[in-house]
Amino acid sequence: MSDEGIEVWAVRHGPTEWSRNGRHTGRTDIPLTDEGEAEALAAKWRLDAVDFDLRLVSPLRRARRTAELAGVSDPEVEPLVREWDYGDLEGMTRAEIRERLGVPDWSVWRSEVVGGESLDEVAARADEVVALLRERTRERALVVAHGHFLRILAVRWCGLDAVLAEHLELEPARISVLGTDRGTPTIRSWNG
Repeated sequence: MSDEGIEVWAVRHGPTEWSRNGRHTGRTDIPLTDEGEAEALAAKWRLDAVDFDLRLVSPLRRARRTAELAGVSDPEVEPLVREWDYGDLEGMTRAEIRERLGVPDWSVWRSEVVGGESLDEVAARADEVVALLRERTRERALVVAHGHFLRILAVRWCGLDAVLAEHLELEPARISVLGTDRGTPTIRSWNG
């Protein structure tokens, strides 16, 4: 099938202690909070009625547990959909990073991520995922992953510059849908 009819459902993992506190959580493999488990379980009713011919999940346990609680059967663990590697800034809030680096307007979208991946590197991974989705999806795919990565995936799906992802909010345990309208990649729904 061409990508005209393909839908990609993107699910952000449920809340963790660090996401609740605004800490950059990339490679640190922390669990969902009790609230995160409940929110992941609540996503099940929306996903139960949908058939996915491709199901991808990040290797990090917060995403895998979200998929499990949401009733996603036999997802493929896909390292390409892991979260941004924040390097030396891992576990820090934006305010802490700004103070530590002495950069009052520091932003993950427009500033250096010391010791971690650049925005361009994360966008390149997202491009690989877009190609994989378009190649392997017959009708509908599911990706259970992380906030910053899924935001970048959405804008790259649409062929837009990765920095535009800063304009998309994505709360924990929310479901978004990407699609195509008359040959143009679209964001059908976001942060739902």
